[in-house]
Amino acid sequence: MDREIYTPPSGPPQGLSLSPEIYKVMGEENIFKMLEDFYKVLETSSIRSMFPKDMMEGSKKSAAFFVGICGGPPLYMERYGSPQMRSRHIRFPIDESARQVWLDCFEKVLEKAAEKYQFPQQHLEAFRQFLVRFSAWMVNKA
Repeated sequence: MDREIYTPPSGPPQGLSLSPEIYKVMGEENIFKMLEDFYKVLETSSIRSMFPKDMMEGSKKSAAFFVGICGGPPLYMERYGSPQMRSRHIRFPIDESARQVWLDCFEKVLEKAAEKYQFPQQHLEAFRQFLVRFSAWMVNKA
């Protein structure tokens, strides 16, 4: 890699645990559907080039990660190994602008998450905060 890698001064996010009630209420199917819809929004975004050609396959991989984050089984680890998300994304130059596009795309999906995916309303704000902190750690270009 021939570019300087930026590391956020805050370091890796600490204490990013979400309530297991999210998975208990939503279940695997709804989490997968939510990420599928998220990838459909990403597909028309300015950061589309950072994602795989097969967006459906990409959404399944992300959904496996989010199942575990939301209190379900560690599908990502079982299927793909240790998440190490920053390392897996380092090849893509992610700046603050790209991060904001990613967050905006997720926000579009979360607007109706309680109705569409049975996302427990009382946990939506904590999930949004998780996304903010997690995405900040993915930034690797100043």
